[in-house]
Amino acid sequence: MSPSDSTLPIQRVRAIVELAERRGWDVAGMLAEAGISPELLAEGRSRVTTAQAVEMVQRLWRTTDDELLGLGLHPMPRGTLRLLCFGLVGASTLGGAIRRFESFRRSLPGLPPPSLTLHEGEARVSFDISGVRQPVDIVIDTVLTVTHRFLAWAIGGRLRLRRVEVPYARDPDLDDYDVIFGAPVVFSAPTPALVFDAALLDHPIDRTEDELLEFLSNAPAAVLGPREYSVSLASRVRQLLERGRPDDWPTVEELAAELAMSPQTLRRKLREEHTTPREIREQILRDMAVASLVRGDETVTALSRRLGFSEPSAFSRAFRRWTGSAPGSYQR
Repeated sequence: MSPSDSTLPIQRVRAIVELAERRGWDVAGMLAEAGISPELLAEGRSRVTTAQAVEMVQRLWRTTDDELLGLGLHPMPRGTLRLLCFGLVGASTLGGAIRRFESFRRSLPGLPPPSLTLHEGEARVSFDISGVRQPVDIVIDTVLTVTHRFLAWAIGGRLRLRRVEVPYARDPDLDDYDVIFGAPVVFSAPTPALVFDAALLDHPIDRTEDELLEFLSNAPAAVLGPREYSVSLASRVRQLLERGRPDDWPTVEELAAELAMSPQTLRRKLREEHTTPREIREQILRDMAVASLVRGDETVTALSRRLGFSEPSAFSRAFRRWTGSAPGSYQR
């Protein structure tokens, strides 16, 4: 399974649609361009592929010419993020880049001001959103995600977060926080923030302009797709399963051995993360199915066979259980 096969809950799309409706933007055109059927918005278990979400964001960027979609302190024209990244990548260390980010606040009046604080070995990068009239959850998540992914890329890979803090209440229908952040999320916090080991501030930045151009050319896919790592056991299990085909997946015992723990410990720790090996397998099958149906590159019969179902009707029943809709609802 490739990163392009990952999916996001329909609640993410609903948030963008509600934003577009409030501002009088072309919702029908936006959904059509992304290949998302409007009927999926009414079903809480629906999913969209990362590629579809990228298409929606790119269309809104073109429509609004505002990289914060009208929800910043002031409009932030397209290209602002690009200039910011070029300004930060010239710093010698991660800490230097963040301090430079702080100093740019007067040059970036649309962006909520960032702030770096240190406490008991933790570095905390927070954003002051007190001046934003109507903070929107998805924009807060986007600002945090873009910041995290860029800083992680800048130091050559993994910027493991200890936690993420967001100023809104938890939505029980959103199940993608581990995909986005790979760290525990604290809800109803005073301000949006990324928290990580302060020792990482001394990590050097060694990136070229050509590497930065390549990173930016993939926006926003580079920040909407799954990360290469996670601190959660569920994601580690998912990564092990995604290496192989569904008909050759390792057993729970084999997964436990790979992770250097007993099967009982594996099941217990997954329960603590509110999931099970079976649920993880079904999430992978669901995402593979959604991605294939959206691409339209194989028949339902061929897809059901590839995913290990004895017949298309069995696959269709499982798909409806996963998403609340028939497979045909996802075909363009």
